[in-house]
Amino acid sequence: MKIMVGGLAVGVGFGAATSLVNALSSPYAELGMPLTGTVWAKAAKVLSLLVDAGWSWAALAVAMGWLAGTWVRGALVGALALVAATVAYYVTDAVVSGAGTDMVSWLVVGVPFGLVLGVVGAAIRQPGLVGLLAALTVPVGAAAQMVVLPPRPHLTLTPAIVLAEVIVWTAAVLGAGWAVYRFWAERQEALSVQRVQSG
Repeated sequence: MKIMVGGLAVGVGFGAATSLVNALSSPYAELGMPLTGTVWAKAAKVLSLLVDAGWSWAALAVAMGWLAGTWVRGALVGALALVAATVAYYVTDAVVSGAGTDMVSWLVVGVPFGLVLGVVGAAIRQPGLVGLLAALTVPVGAAAQMVVLPPRPHLTLTPAIVLAEVIVWTAAVLGAGWAVYRFWAERQEALSVQRVQSG
């Protein structure tokens, strides 16, 4: 029950924060206009490019599944977190910018993806190849999105875009490196145990 409440709270916080950061980063939004040209607007733009991306929403469900521990709880809390984030995002959007919503469409997508990604997160705790593949999901997904749909809302590169891309690539490499290292360390430990037992 605690993990479900946590998933709900984290999802609401993530969705609302994403909407607010988007509004703060836009010179056309009421919240963003006073910040135009300031360091705060540039920081908000970087954050917006990071959190308003498919891989970061996927990472939310995966992280909640990992915290849940079991596959069933992981699936439930992953879906709950994405549903809560989606509702909070669109409610906050309506309050800060009065924007129309396609919330229902994203909820329909979010539930099955949340279930699957929550299971993936719980599977990270598994040893061996299953745990490795699960742990590689977010880093590989982030890298794939950077190649196919990089965070470039403008035709020209800006410092905020470059910084966001560097952060994503660095996090993807570090995440993949951690997953591979953990897998390798587990294998080495298993081999050591086998040698001791056979010797």
